[in-house]
Parts: sequence; structure tokens; C-alpha cells
Amino acid sequence: MVHWSVYLFIPLALMLVAGVLFLGLFNFASGGSPQRSQKLMQMRVLFQFLAIIIVMATIFAMGR
Repeated sequence: MVHWSVYLFIPLALMLVAGVLFLGLFNFASGGSPQRSQKLMQMRVLFQFLAIIIVMATIFAMGR
């Protein structure tokens, strides 16, 4: 059985991805610093990678 905390990590990871995405889009749309937009998009890719790892680990654990 999967521990209850795993179900907390998936929504948290997805909220982090969405939050950084919206911050980056807002910065871009408001004419903010291009370096900041680039850094936010790099963070988004990192958070997406972590979210995929968490989801895949959860699926693996549920299959056991």
C-alpha cells in the first residue's frame, strides 16, 4: 500500500510547475527581465522533471 504522503506530493509538484509557469508568463507579458524569464522557465523544466519522477514512482509503488 502506498503511504498517504505520496498523494500529497503529486498535487504539490503540479502546483509548483503551474506556479512557476504563470510567474514566467506574467514576467514575459509584463515586459520584465529576459534573464528572469529564462531562469523561471529553467525552473519550470526542473519542476516538471521532478513531477514526472514523483508520478512514475507512485505508479510503480501502486503496482506492487
